[in-house]
Amino acid sequence: MLPKVLAIASIACAITYCILLISDNATRFHSTTIGRMRATSVIPTVGLKANAGSQMPSVFGMGLDHHQSTVSVATTSGAEASSSKAYKFLGALGSVAVLSIIGFLSRQLSPPHIGIAAHAGRKYMALSSSQTDGQTDQADKPNRPNRWRCLDPDMDTSDDQQDITRGADLVDPLFRGWGNSGTHQAVMSSMEYLTNAQKQYDVSDNTFEDYYISPSFYNKMLLHISKNFMDIPRIKVPLILGIWGGKGQGKTFQTDLVYRKLGISPVVMSAGELESGNAGEPARLVRQRYREASDVVKKGKMCSLFINDLDAGAGRMGSGTQYTVNNQMVNATLMNIADNPTNVQLPGVYKQDSIPRVPIVATGNDFSTLYAPLIRDGRMEKFYWNPTRDDRIGICAGIFKNDPITRDEVAVLVDTFPGQSIDFFGSVRSRIYDEVIWEYINKTGVDNLNKSLVNTRTPPKFDMPKMTLSMLLEYGRRLVEEQDNVKRVQLADEYLEGASLPGSSGNNLLD
Repeated sequence: MLPKVLAIASIACAITYCILLISDNATRFHSTTIGRMRATSVIPTVGLKANAGSQMPSVFGMGLDHHQSTVSVATTSGAEASSSKAYKFLGALGSVAVLSIIGFLSRQLSPPHIGIAAHAGRKYMALSSSQTDGQTDQADKPNRPNRWRCLDPDMDTSDDQQDITRGADLVDPLFRGWGNSGTHQAVMSSMEYLTNAQKQYDVSDNTFEDYYISPSFYNKMLLHISKNFMDIPRIKVPLILGIWGGKGQGKTFQTDLVYRKLGISPVVMSAGELESGNAGEPARLVRQRYREASDVVKKGKMCSLFINDLDAGAGRMGSGTQYTVNNQMVNATLMNIADNPTNVQLPGVYKQDSIPRVPIVATGNDFSTLYAPLIRDGRMEKFYWNPTRDDRIGICAGIFKNDPITRDEVAVLVDTFPGQSIDFFGSVRSRIYDEVIWEYINKTGVDNLNKSLVNTRTPPKFDMPKMTLSMLLEYGRRLVEEQDNVKRVQLADEYLEGASLPGSSGNNLLD
């Protein structure tokens, strides 16, 4: 408001100054003209006696009293002095107003000052500038939107480093920083991480809609995930759901189908990530992945942490495996997360930061190899997955859904091999394509396989081969024979017990 008042005052002073200047020039011109006329006797005196009271006719025929003329000139000189003081005062006031406006404009157009401020024991660069005028204008216009409102601490929830990293590939390399020195390279720390561990499902992919989901499997996962997102008073809800069972029974695939049906994109970990050459790295990774899933929940979308083959990474398989520090820390970390699911901090961070609760789903073959306090009922809810005959037929019907095999024929195939796992029937189906592939190899030639299979624009495509129940049964018997050979011919026992040399009693003879 003050700059506006000064601007109006300066304009008024300038106008008044111009008026006084014009009137002063006119007065000076009149007095100067009279003085010159007297000095050059342009005004003659008529008569023999020129006393104080005589009349002096002018050349224009008018009488002019000498005393009146003298008083008039004196009065003009006094007015001239007064007007000179007035316009000098107004001119000085106008100069002050103009200098004030120039100073205000220079403050608005000058860049903000960069100062160093101390905050929480460390220094950070802060932009500081005078906000008095801006606050005054904002008070005068309360309905005026603030274009910097989105950067206020209570509004800005983004991570600049992560945003810059995600958008780095959108800028031409010519305009980026050189090497790893540019701002598009995020400075990663224990609290700033960027990972692709979250599994994304394509919503337009409808190839999984017809696959069979076991009702018992679906109900168990749905109930566990729902309870962990509910606030039930005086109820202890286990954070971890442990799904265990035989090998190749489709635990991971069924879990994947349930996640798709619920619209959840889980953060996935595998058994290989639960061991590392650096002590404590797997435990830190578990906490990091859990916090990443919690960030998804914080944004208003359901998420879950899915650990594949937990027993293979954190379990102890008898005396043949070594129980390392990382195994111990992974078990302890999962126990701590199960006890405090809303207060999970990264190593070295000791602050009370409440985060949303995230359900954990883990699969494995034998959870008895895990640390016993981890699998107790208060921390882990266990579910033994042993598919029934209907489950096996339903899952296998999904395997052969695009083939000319009816559901009754699938039931016959399942009943013929009752002791086999679910992936056995997938292997039987893949054997059908062996004859077609052999025909392609013979037609193309061994010498041309490199050109036709690697870095080619026209990869080979095969039509669906002829498939019948009898062919599936035949290939199934061959697979069973290979399994029996592995169980019957155990060369490792003989090699480890002593030297096995070929001869009449050696084991290199064909059966």
